[in-house]
Amino acid sequence: MKNNHHFSKNYIRWTWATLLLIYMVVFAGSFVRITGSGMGCPDWPKCFDQWVPPTEASQLPNNYQEINAEKRQKKLLKFSRFLEYIGLSETSAQLKNDPSIFKEEPFNAKKTWTEYINRLFGFISGNFMLIGFIWLLVKYRDRKLILILGINLILMGFQAWFGSIVVASKLVPWTITVHMLIALIIIALQIYFIHLIDSRQKKTIPFSREVVVLIWVVFVVIFYQ
Repeated sequence: MKNNHHFSKNYIRWTWATLLLIYMVVFAGSFVRITGSGMGCPDWPKCFDQWVPPTEASQLPNNYQEINAEKRQKKLLKFSRFLEYIGLSETSAQLKNDPSIFKEEPFNAKKTWTEYINRLFGFISGNFMLIGFIWLLVKYRDRKLILILGINLILMGFQAWFGSIVVASKLVPWTITVHMLIALIIIALQIYFIHLIDSRQKKTIPFSREVVVLIWVVFVVIFYQ
């Protein structure tokens, strides 16, 4: 693509900052996974129905586990109907018939705040991308770039929504895989977008066929894992 726009240094820096924040979301998500904090906030987008989560169990209602289980059940029923609609009836049945999904975990302040910080990074990165999109729309008005960043912005929104499904399904493995795959696509699109607007990224690095094959093999192995 030949780009006739001269993008300001501030805008280019903003897109790099957005990419950095997206990486921070992935890093924070990995830390959540390692520490087993994925269910630290059993609801979404709030955490224990609060924008700023509690630090002690005494700050929660006595029946908070029953409340969260009921919310989870409603969300999973909606998602199950969606899975049935797109032809994944077996997957839908597995979700609905797994009693462990509806068993609530006790409150753990460390896990709650670990998950909450992960969500904060997601919120900040999403808003950075939104501002970058509006900036592009108002000042540069390049159709191809608007399409690329627009798709990525939609993916960010979908990723946020799907994160609620990951929580509602109590970290069913395939949902985590999809969640990670979407994150990789978002990163790839953001890198491609930067490549198109930043003249410093125009250099082409030659790769041998063996290296390309190795990259794809590594990608498939990681995805399978």
